[in-house]
Amino acid sequence: MSPHDDSRKSLIPTFLYSSSSSSSSLLKKTRPFDLDTLRTTSPHGSSSSSKSFVVPAPKEKIEMYSPAFYAVCTAGGSLCTGLTHTLITPLDVVKCNMQIDPAKYKSISSGFGVLLKEQGVRGFFRGWVPTLLGYSAQGACKYGFYEFFKKYYSDIAGPEYAAKYKTLIYLAGSASAEVIADVALCPMEAVKVRVQTQPGFARGLGDGLPKFVKSEGALGLYKGLVPLWGRQIPYTMMKFASFETIVEMMYKHAIPTPKDQCSQTLQLGVSLAGGYVAGIFCAIISHPADNLVSFLNNAKGATVGDAVKKMGLWGLCTRGLPLRIVMIGTLTGAQWGIYDAVKVSLGLPTTGGVTPDPAATALAKV
Repeated sequence: MSPHDDSRKSLIPTFLYSSSSSSSSLLKKTRPFDLDTLRTTSPHGSSSSSKSFVVPAPKEKIEMYSPAFYAVCTAGGSLCTGLTHTLITPLDVVKCNMQIDPAKYKSISSGFGVLLKEQGVRGFFRGWVPTLLGYSAQGACKYGFYEFFKKYYSDIAGPEYAAKYKTLIYLAGSASAEVIADVALCPMEAVKVRVQTQPGFARGLGDGLPKFVKSEGALGLYKGLVPLWGRQIPYTMMKFASFETIVEMMYKHAIPTPKDQCSQTLQLGVSLAGGYVAGIFCAIISHPADNLVSFLNNAKGATVGDAVKKMGLWGLCTRGLPLRIVMIGTLTGAQWGIYDAVKVSLGLPTTGGVTPDPAATALAKV
């Protein structure tokens, strides 16, 4: 066997995706395990010229962990993140103004009233263009690189330790992905916050971006990067690790039918529910940094110390939190639902909900 064939023997951790029922029967029929036989036999038992062992997906059209697979994940992440953040722009505008001017925007309901009175209906959609562009880029990097790093770290750990410490794999993969994703988001986030919280600064991205650069310099677009990392990295670690864990628990304790036997509608419903619960945890853990980002991007030359001094630690943790819980819970649930819907539509399995298969783990050790 050539070195090229050896390089394609990377063992895919069994907990990442479930195998189909036909794959399970294949494993039973081939004990003791014969890697060459499994590589050259399709999930339906027919002979195939494929030389790589991949985890079968229901009605699989795209090879797992192939460039096409990562392209689907990147596109799905861009769609689900950009679309959902844009749709909740009115909530985001009120939330940002509550953080910056709590004396004026005292509550969610009064905040909407003040905004409507002063800026009209158009005021609710201020900054929607940088929101759409920024979060589409962030989502593409977040979901695409998460799938990449999850596989990469699993290969480094090996199948046994990857399955044993899968939560650490989720945490490390999501944190690595978010570092990259925030670099893509930061410039648009800076312009968005300035447009939303300073009426008269600019109408939108077209005039807001050059005005921001003229005032702050090009590097000013990234002055909120470190606080953004402080907000988004814990948020994303919680988002992905809690989602994967919650969905696995739902299939294990609440749904009697194995995941690969559940309908696509039920699987997508689990993704929505698991995403909403995960979003609540995300909002709480990332909220202090979210207040910091809004404060720094609103005030020219402001520092973290200025924010702490003006808002106080309690204010950093709680100001605007109820609205953000509603916003992020809905947002996260919708994102996972859309993301998994894109994957399912192209023949890939939904994310999460798989416990290690002892038979497949034995295969991985051969």
